[in-house]
Amino acid sequence: MGLANEFEDYLKDFEIVSEYKQVNKAAELLRKKWGLGVSPIFNIVELLEDKNIKVLDLRVNEDFDGLQTRVNGTIPVVAYNAKKINKPDRIRFTLLHELAHLLLKFGEMSEKQKETLCHQFAGAMLLPEETLKTELGEHRTKLSINELGNIKKQYGISMQAVVMRARDCGIINEHYTKQFFFMIKQMNWKVDEPVEYQGVEESNRFEQLLFRALIEDQISMSKAASLSNQTLAEFKKTYQPMF
Repeated sequence: MGLANEFEDYLKDFEIVSEYKQVNKAAELLRKKWGLGVSPIFNIVELLEDKNIKVLDLRVNEDFDGLQTRVNGTIPVVAYNAKKINKPDRIRFTLLHELAHLLLKFGEMSEKQKETLCHQFAGAMLLPEETLKTELGEHRTKLSINELGNIKKQYGISMQAVVMRARDCGIINEHYTKQFFFMIKQMNWKVDEPVEYQGVEESNRFEQLLFRALIEDQISMSKAASLSNQTLAEFKKTYQPMF
């Protein structure tokens, strides 16, 4: 179709990261380059696909959340294990966590420290510091479940990740953070939080390109059916009335 499909890596020349301030800066830069401002991101899967990052949902029994790679050394791919990660807010966080692994260069550190920095990058992408301080204020002694739930519903980030983000941004202290997570454990909310995020994490990019090529007579209807893994009769029955 003549469309550009190369991934533009805006963080390729970014400094080697070893602390929170650097990953926060990297997330701010990427948001700026991608034209996201400080608003909520509606659909992470669609966003990544639009930026020429391939997203896969794997359905496997292995005990992992997500992974990332570059196919042929150039095509960026991030994936999540849909058998384990099946809530929209967790899908969003996992994909951005893997994006951090894909794009950032880390200094000498343990795997645990690297995982923490990737968590912090994902949190910063979902909820910029400026936005969080607008929502919660500069400094707080405690946070209510209701306001955390409202932020989760608006920004697609778990209540637990919001609290960790608030700690990283200096809004709450370490003592209150530990109290909050003790309460989460006592209430059995670690997996199923009391408020759900209702967003949809899927991409329509393939269908958009398929129908664009079809309506512009760049491919035949039989080719479109083949690309959709349908017979021509099935494809016509589903889509022909729309053309």
